Amino acid sequence: MSCCPSSGFRPPAAAAPALAPGRDVALILPIPGGPAMLGTDAPFFPQDGEGPARTVTLKPFRIDAHAVTNRRFAAFVAATGYVTEAERFGWSYVFWMFVPDGVAAPSPEGTPWWGQVQGASWRAPEGPGSTIADRQDHPAVHIAWNDAAAFAAWAGGRLPTEAEWEHAARGGDARARFPWGQAEPDESNALCNIWQGEFPRRNSAADGFVGTAPVDAYAPNGYGLFNACGNSWEWCADAFRVRSLAAAARKRNAAAAAERERVMKGGSYLCHRSYCYRYRIAARSGRSPDTSAGHLGFRVAYDG
Repeated sequence: MSCCPSSGFRPPAAAAPALAPGRDVALILPIPGGPAMLGTDAPFFPQDGEGPARTVTLKPFRIDAHAVTNRRFAAFVAATGYVTEAERFGWSYVFWMFVPDGVAAPSPEGTPWWGQVQGASWRAPEGPGSTIADRQDHPAVHIAWNDAAAFAAWAGGRLPTEAEWEHAARGGDARARFPWGQAEPDESNALCNIWQGEFPRRNSAADGFVGTAPVDAYAPNGYGLFNACGNSWEWCADAFRVRSLAAAARKRNAAAAAERERVMKGGSYLCHRSYCYRYRIAARSGRSPDTSAGHLGFRVAYDG
């Protein structure tokens, strides 16, 4: 099943804003280079290209300790006047539970829990009248890949590669299934911000969150990264591709190439094992670079 629908919108590419002070140096973590594990030999969604496991060699790099917050993204917009893809297009996808009463929100085929809400964007996550005033330290969402790349350039960085993202998320444990190790999160052991209850109708909020959580919620991993899995999906630099010669993979790759899809990692507050078990480190998905929704965010990486 799809984690989020694709907008199909094709705006003209925007020039990246000029380099400006946009990063909090205290929150940038050094990540060692060398051999790094990518993927898994026990894929849950083989059609997504989760496997096979393979070793790649990485140069040392740096990465944000957590996803870019609403406060930080607002500073970027204030400094540059940047307009996000959702704002250009005039709408974004909002999870049905958060759609305001009386607001028309047509759903795309196959994902009835998403509603197309006019006026929804990073600054109005549920549409007109909603606000991020009480979510300054939550991840900026409704962020398309194009938006994330523009911010990263302004901040003097770039989006992480998928290999870098996985390496950082594993926190020094090459075989880790999750940023904290192997333990499976559940309603009595909330290790990350994912769906708790029966998706998509009932969220027990056993962990205290129905939507996004602050970016530094939960314990950091071995390298100091917060919320690498759960809370909000994170864009990577890579084009999405399944490493397989199977007919299904060739078909998926052709569709991904046509849409210019980019890799997303980490899952979100909407993930649940019964529906979208993609809050594992090796899990992955892909969407077009203009796609935005209420669970799409990012963090920034930097050359070592």
